[in-house]
Amino acid sequence: MTTKLDLYRVFCITARNGSISRAAQELYMSQSAVSQAIMQLENELDTRLFNRTTRGVTLTTEGSLLFEYAHSALSLIEAGEQKLTEFKDMTIGELKIGVGDTISKHFLLPYLEEFHIRYPNIRFKIVNGTTLEICALLKSGAVDLGVCNFPLNDPSLEQIPCLEVQDIFVCGDKYRAQCREPMHLRDIASLPLILLEPSSNSRKYVEDVLSAAGVKVSPEFELGSHDLLLEFAKINLGIACVIKQFARDYLEQQLVYEIPLQQEIPKRHIGICYLQSVSLSPASKKFVEQLSQERISP
Repeated sequence: MTTKLDLYRVFCITARNGSISRAAQELYMSQSAVSQAIMQLENELDTRLFNRTTRGVTLTTEGSLLFEYAHSALSLIEAGEQKLTEFKDMTIGELKIGVGDTISKHFLLPYLEEFHIRYPNIRFKIVNGTTLEICALLKSGAVDLGVCNFPLNDPSLEQIPCLEVQDIFVCGDKYRAQCREPMHLRDIASLPLILLEPSSNSRKYVEDVLSAAGVKVSPEFELGSHDLLLEFAKINLGIACVIKQFARDYLEQQLVYEIPLQQEIPKRHIGICYLQSVSLSPASKKFVEQLSQERISP
């Protein structure tokens, strides 16, 4: 079935060649099919577009006017198709990711580096935020992907766990002696606590675990940075709840010490998420594939 767009393409190529036969060769059509297409367009527009001569065809005044617009429109369509091809081939594009500072530093950076090496023409836009803020950014369309702390109680988001993590309590030299033996969570709560801010998903997870054990917390300090938790614990301002995988340097250098617990806090994940109702861009799909294929355990 010949569409209106097909008719305009035949019209433009014929006008550019000035010959129905040469247009037919370029279009891989018969001369009669080209002539019929031109006649069909002229009938639909109720306008003669070409002057027919023994040497070929020339545009009428009306045909010249139409050619100016039709040629521009077809060129724009071709440019758009080319851009789509470039997006699919990953030669251009943008990847917008919402992520917090801690996860960027301790988890995401190697993946960003590898992706950039593979696809150097894809631009990154990184937006910092808490897990709740990242979920809001996803729903507003401000970012394509979120990398954050799980679990998330949001059925609108596709969630892919990537890194299994363990929440632990750590202390400095001052508290080490009294925290050598495995402690109950209620004993931990009786000490000066250093926790993340209440809006943090990590904080909420740990608080839920403590609450399920009948333990209510009243932290001495509430901080917005995981690294600050470690620094405060190192100088003996209290007991900090941190992610073990992100505190390895401090633990290995014995700047802080892990407090043994009678019952460990259940492990959870850091992962990548995106809206189920929105199709991912080619760059986003590739990045999700990369993280999905390279899941790691502690």
